[in-house]
Amino acid sequence: MMADYQYGLSSIQDNHILHQVIAKRRQMCESIINDPPVSDSNDWCPGEFDGWTCINRTKAGEVAKFPCPYFILGFDTKRFGQKMCLPDGSWFKHPDSNKTWSNYTTCVDLDDLKLRNQVNMIYKWGYTVSLAALAVSIFIFFYFRSLTCTRIQIHKNLFISLAVNNCLWLVWYEAVVDNLPVLMTNGLGCKLLHILVQYFLVATYFWMFCEGLYLHTLLVVTFLTESKVMPFLHTIGWGIPALLVSTYAALRTATPGETLHCWIHESLYSWILSGPVCLSMLANLVFLINIVRLLLVKLHARQITMTSPKHAVPRERAQSFSLRSFKRNNSSVDSYDKAPVTSSRTGKAVRATLILIPLLGLQYIVTPFRPEPGTSWEPVYQVTSAVVASCQGLCVALLFCFFNGEVLSEMKKRWKHCWINKNRSWNPCLRVTSVSSPQNHPRLLVTEDQQTQRTGSIQVLPRKDSAECLQNVQL
Repeated sequence: MMADYQYGLSSIQDNHILHQVIAKRRQMCESIINDPPVSDSNDWCPGEFDGWTCINRTKAGEVAKFPCPYFILGFDTKRFGQKMCLPDGSWFKHPDSNKTWSNYTTCVDLDDLKLRNQVNMIYKWGYTVSLAALAVSIFIFFYFRSLTCTRIQIHKNLFISLAVNNCLWLVWYEAVVDNLPVLMTNGLGCKLLHILVQYFLVATYFWMFCEGLYLHTLLVVTFLTESKVMPFLHTIGWGIPALLVSTYAALRTATPGETLHCWIHESLYSWILSGPVCLSMLANLVFLINIVRLLLVKLHARQITMTSPKHAVPRERAQSFSLRSFKRNNSSVDSYDKAPVTSSRTGKAVRATLILIPLLGLQYIVTPFRPEPGTSWEPVYQVTSAVVASCQGLCVALLFCFFNGEVLSEMKKRWKHCWINKNRSWNPCLRVTSVSSPQNHPRLLVTEDQQTQRTGSIQVLPRKDSAECLQNVQL
């Protein structure tokens, strides 16, 4: 919060209060400059109020320095503005306006401004690319209806939450953060947008928690009722964030000092959102450690069983049931078990950990350790944090959709199906037989082409797969 205050996020609620603050500063300045002069010399520039700051009497030929005003967005209050006193005892006048001019350009750290613009550009490109990848992944998950297991259902919700969060962030940055008139107007629309951004941000973290909880449950619980899992996870992923964000918005609205500049600055009530999010990240870290531990233990037990000449006892079969269930529901993680038996189990654990880190959002654990402003590590932190945060959607889309074994298998099947239909399109339906059926059952078309005549087989096609043949057939 101090950093936000440092860069000009003041306690001014709207333009009316801003004018009141300036009027009060003018009144205080006039009471100072009307005091009897300290010196009778004429080689002094008189004190004056430049519209923002009270400028003290300054000796001719010197430069007056004064703290940058805290109520102007983007100004660093630790820096100083300047006003030049000419040798003739008059203040410098700007050549364009021919009025006395105070130099406030020094109140902005240009190097820091350049860094922040670069970081914001990384965020914008990262969120845009991630949004595109997530949109394609969501389309794939909904297009292939065979991808309906619980794991895919959780992926769908996480991807939707990530995609909406990325989209809202882009709108928030373009329409609010980078738009000073909107910030100063402080309208209801930008506040509602802030609440939506916070909601989908918290929902993303909680769906990452649901991912970790489900994977951990598959290994710990031997028999899991899949039909009861999703309603419970929906309550966690969408319900709890709604409750937290509603409480946060209600408390912030009821506090006058918190409703300013579209709620862009840190709030005293941010802990309502950040507290549960941190707990969910710590829980995912515990889940990940235990998942890797259980996988290594059970993989080691399986290797011993496979090398043993005797059959596995019922107890060993029961222990391996949860591992098979885990692998069946997590084909992306299962691929690391296909390595040769001689490969190191440590390497397998590292690979599984690296795959699960972006899914569980554990990369955010290191972001709270922020270096002090102005240090050499701050630019590295800012760039790294921007890349990690904005590219998470791209990472999970690649790992758990585009490189997912089930998805690739379904896409190959669809491609083969389209290729076969394309080749058949050159052969007309030469022989079409109408098959009568009861009224309560759909009709089928039995077709025989040249290939089926040679093999002696008959091909039964649903009506929707033989639409081009229906034009020549009367049922």
